[in-house]
Amino acid sequence: MNVQVKPAVDIRLHQQRPPLDARPLEKRVGLIILATDHTTEPDFRRMVASERIGVYVARIPYANPTTPENLRKMQPALSEGAGLILPDEGLDAVCYSCTSASVVIGDAEIEAAIRGAKPGVPVVTPPLAAVNGLKVLGARRISVLTPYTVETSRPMAAYFAAHGFDIASFTCLGFDDDREMARLKPASLVDLAREAMAPDAEALFISCTALRSAAVVPEIESAIGRPVVTSNLATAWNCLRVCGDQAPRPEWGRLMEMGLRLR
Repeated sequence: MNVQVKPAVDIRLHQQRPPLDARPLEKRVGLIILATDHTTEPDFRRMVASERIGVYVARIPYANPTTPENLRKMQPALSEGAGLILPDEGLDAVCYSCTSASVVIGDAEIEAAIRGAKPGVPVVTPPLAAVNGLKVLGARRISVLTPYTVETSRPMAAYFAAHGFDIASFTCLGFDDDREMARLKPASLVDLAREAMAPDAEALFISCTALRSAAVVPEIESAIGRPVVTSNLATAWNCLRVCGDQAPRPEWGRLMEMGLRLR
């Protein structure tokens, strides 16, 4: 069998190094999510990512059921997760996308853990973003809807009360697996929100980054006649504003028309 030997390819090295942009995209949002998360990435892809803003994701270990004890176990992984997002490069914001864990671990502890890997970066958590959003909307008396058990909902109620909110009603659905929470039909969330809304509440907060609630915020607002803040809507809004994007997006609800009062 005759094998033909092809001549070697002449590879030419270009003599001048092409110019580089300072960054591939102008702004960078780091997103730390649970290993089991189905919802945050699609939501941030729709609401945050653009030709100007890149969203870069790291997943950290998490095991159901969703209990305060299991949620606290994520804290040691936060620094490592943050460090895996574009190592040795700066970020414009880092969002830890778990509402209930942020409540039980604490916003300050989460901020310290993330800044251990990314010094000086603005840190966004869902409950604090929701607090900021509700205040910007002028709401003080609120209704709350969560997919959690009563045990996991109690710290959430205490968190919002500690931030000065008067809770008119608080409804939980009894789920303890975030993968099942992600499978709740968005249309059913509209009906559940209508039922959870107290007549005298000024706004509704729907907790949990697993819920596919952000996409139906305008529908819920139309049904209840008051502003709605969800976990992923609040963090997306917060990250956009931190990145200097002030463009109103009314198709995502009233919050996306508001500015953020930065500390």
